[in-house]
Amino acid sequence: MEALLEKDVKESKDKAGRRREAPGRLRPLAMVRNIGIVAHIDAGKTTATERMLYYTGAVHKMGEVDDGTTVTDWMIQERERGITITSAAVTCFWRDHQVNIIDTPGHVDFTVEVERSLRVLDGAVGIFCGVGGVQPQSETVWRQADRYGVPRIAFVNKMDRAGADFFGVVKAMRDKLGSCAVPVQIPWGQESAFRGVIDLVEMKAVEFDEATLGREFRVLPVPAELAAEAERMRHEMVERLAENDEAVLEAYLGSADVSPSALKDGLRRATLARRIVPVLCGSALHYRGVQQLLDGVVDYLPSPLDIPPVRGRRPGRDEEVERETDDFAPLSSLVFKLANDPYAGRLVYVRIYSGRIQKGQNVFNPRTRKRQRVMRLLRMRADRGDEVDALHSGEIGAVAGMKDVATGDTLCAENAQIELERIRFPEPVMFMAVEPKTRADRDKLMAALESLCAEDPTCHLRADSETGQTVVSGMGELHLEIIRDRIRREYGVEVNVGRPMVAYYETVTESARAEHVFDREIGGRRHMAGVVVDVAPRPRGSGNEVEIEASPQEIPQQFRDAVEMGIQDGLVTGVVGRFPIRDVSVRVLSGRCDSEASTETAFRTAAVMAVRDAVLMGGPEILEPVMSVEVTTPSEFMGDVLGDLNGRRGKVRSLEARGGLQIVKADVPLAELFGYATIVRSLSRGRATYTMEPKQFEIVPASVKDQLLKR
Repeated sequence: MEALLEKDVKESKDKAGRRREAPGRLRPLAMVRNIGIVAHIDAGKTTATERMLYYTGAVHKMGEVDDGTTVTDWMIQERERGITITSAAVTCFWRDHQVNIIDTPGHVDFTVEVERSLRVLDGAVGIFCGVGGVQPQSETVWRQADRYGVPRIAFVNKMDRAGADFFGVVKAMRDKLGSCAVPVQIPWGQESAFRGVIDLVEMKAVEFDEATLGREFRVLPVPAELAAEAERMRHEMVERLAENDEAVLEAYLGSADVSPSALKDGLRRATLARRIVPVLCGSALHYRGVQQLLDGVVDYLPSPLDIPPVRGRRPGRDEEVERETDDFAPLSSLVFKLANDPYAGRLVYVRIYSGRIQKGQNVFNPRTRKRQRVMRLLRMRADRGDEVDALHSGEIGAVAGMKDVATGDTLCAENAQIELERIRFPEPVMFMAVEPKTRADRDKLMAALESLCAEDPTCHLRADSETGQTVVSGMGELHLEIIRDRIRREYGVEVNVGRPMVAYYETVTESARAEHVFDREIGGRRHMAGVVVDVAPRPRGSGNEVEIEASPQEIPQQFRDAVEMGIQDGLVTGVVGRFPIRDVSVRVLSGRCDSEASTETAFRTAAVMAVRDAVLMGGPEILEPVMSVEVTTPSEFMGDVLGDLNGRRGKVRSLEARGGLQIVKADVPLAELFGYATIVRSLSRGRATYTMEPKQFEIVPASVKDQLLKR
């Protein structure tokens, strides 16, 4: 049967070897672009997205971030704060191509939205501030895109702002990001004199008409005063491209004047191979350069046909399976986001890699081993969706009303199963206690928290075993504040919350082995089991690993789930400060079983106690989150800023001069950064700014450990 199914997969192409496409598609696969807009906070992602929707005709009036009227920032919290909190998917059309755009947040607290979006996208547009350049979150999202092998183009925004430096940003992209950034445009004027762009491929100048909100633009000859620089930059572009593309090299050796069509083809090939990053420029706020950016999306970023076949594993086997983008191949799709809609209910966002999902069809979830029927399908436009009959390979959409699904699940055909790689999420770094203001709201609060945690994998929920409090963990103070606000507004529950606290963890520093035998009489019945475990440290950030190596005679199959649950129970609460244990491997080496007295309760309890004993012998230590901090300060306040960072147990990594400012990069424990925004403004008379993002967890010094244990 399986051989027949694999034969069906191989024969899903037509006789010419092309991947087949269903007739109900909006556009052929070659004319589909799935892209994400990624950047540091306040670089202009949402404004650029709004302009794209206007120029493509998806909206008839442009919204503004400051007015809270943009399409993709639809949550009330986003509109009030003027920031993006959750990723939003919209579909538009440009040059007859279907462009599926996901606008992602730039704030570090919501980096999970970038992570899961990049996991399912084919290409990305990196937006860089012409003044700020490559900022900390820019580096983070760039590394995320590297990890998922996503081809990118770059757009240097805000070229009309004072201090904008296009070539400085390109240099920073090469130096800080390690990318082969190749300008395909250069600015026509700069700062207040910024008029338009010089297209180095076509060697034309483009000037924008602000009276028509940039919809109208004029293509002109390159101005005489910029002709020499444009020729030099075009020559550099051709040389860099020739180094990375054989066809362009061949054309270049034949004639130094490579044709625009050959350059575009070469730029596309080199971009898809991730050997170069084409760089464009403009000012999204003032309607300049966005239509040319859309051209860049169509010309240089991949279609679903350009990406490699998706790979997964056959459930229950150590066997790799591939699926190509093909409407008639067996279904394989990844759930990358959950959301709750007040009208449609639970929305399950999916990327279809192969096959189709149709209304009324059954899909199979390998994690739960269950099939579910698809009742409603939506093509999303931020918070609104258009109902459709099918979603095809290469598309992104949502299934409404589906239950028992988690982020990272695979939905596939039951007769050709595949399990795709799950999405990795960072560990929370802060937590707060939360309780309802009235006892009558306790059940409503728990339902709200469980719903929010299902939506957001970086929002964790647990009950404190000592105090009985409900504890919510997140990625930062703003993240927790948004959670509290959503509980109140969306779910109608008034809550009391504790002060945000740092999320500490525990780990072991050496291997240790322990055995525990549980043998007691409970309720008139004897319960007996024995478990031997080995605990060892793992690399930072790698999480926990549990492996049961004991033979079926020592731990019968029916008790193995109980042993694993006991190990997880033991890891939830540590042995030093009762913090969760992370970055350890636990191997169950052997066990003891009595055919008459052994029970699930006995094995679960024995596993808990064995893990705790082993951790106690494994040199347990407390871990604290350390943040990567970047402070931008005028030179005269440098000494005060450095002194303050040193007093906060900070380790300065580098100092960099940028114009009249100094950039300080340091690693600082999160526990020392509460209230830092006020302090850094005070030290610099309001002129310094800072950003921070989680970097890693490190063992706390002995003095800090003693203080924590005294609390």
